Amino acid sequence: MNGREHFIFPHKPRQRWGAVAATLAFVMLAGCSTNGDFGRTRLQRDSTHDWMGEAAVGSISNAPWQHQLTDEERRLRDLAYPLIEPPYDRQRWYSVLAENGWARPHPPDRAAYASRLLQTAYRSQTARYNKLMEDIRNDATRLDPFFGTARYVADMDRKREQSLAYVRNLTREERDNTEQRMRENEGIIRWTQASLRERAASYQFALERLVIAAPSPMAVETERTLALFQQRLAAYGA
Repeated sequence: MNGREHFIFPHKPRQRWGAVAATLAFVMLAGCSTNGDFGRTRLQRDSTHDWMGEAAVGSISNAPWQHQLTDEERRLRDLAYPLIEPPYDRQRWYSVLAENGWARPHPPDRAAYASRLLQTAYRSQTARYNKLMEDIRNDATRLDPFFGTARYVADMDRKREQSLAYVRNLTREERDNTEQRMRENEGIIRWTQASLRERAASYQFALERLVIAAPSPMAVETERTLALFQQRLAAYGA
């Protein structure tokens, strides 16, 4: 399976590759890409992940005016994306397309991670175990920042919803924009939680296959690392 099969491009084939070529040319000529957290590549602009709100609820707001994202709402999107992006798609040539919303990741596939882990060439089986543990630990490191921000945004949205009843001369447009934003924020949180559950299942699936493909004492350490990750997810209710 090649990398393109993990993404849905909305354009026709000729248009699709034209857009890809234009994007790559833009990135190379403008020099506007930089390394993000854990070596990810991203464009240097604040609105990189703004598309995630509408993607999370599966709709596009038709309101002529929309609330600008707050700092924490933008942070929520920035922290959610690496927990939704498949680990094996990081630092790929097409990752900048997905990160900016020009391509969409397919729903999680539990077998896909194991396939990549087992089929990618490594110098030793130890490297495969190290790669699996690295991915698990990277995700674990992201949990506290994401869920801390998610709690804050959810709390502000509850206050925002309560405030609607006290706004004088509230227009339908203002109400629709506010309700749309709250749905988007909630949708992103739910999307990320679902992705994390599938992520943990993918790591479990991969570890079980790795154990029978390449038995190693490292399997015990990897199992402990995964168990801690699963415990932390359960503590967050994910």
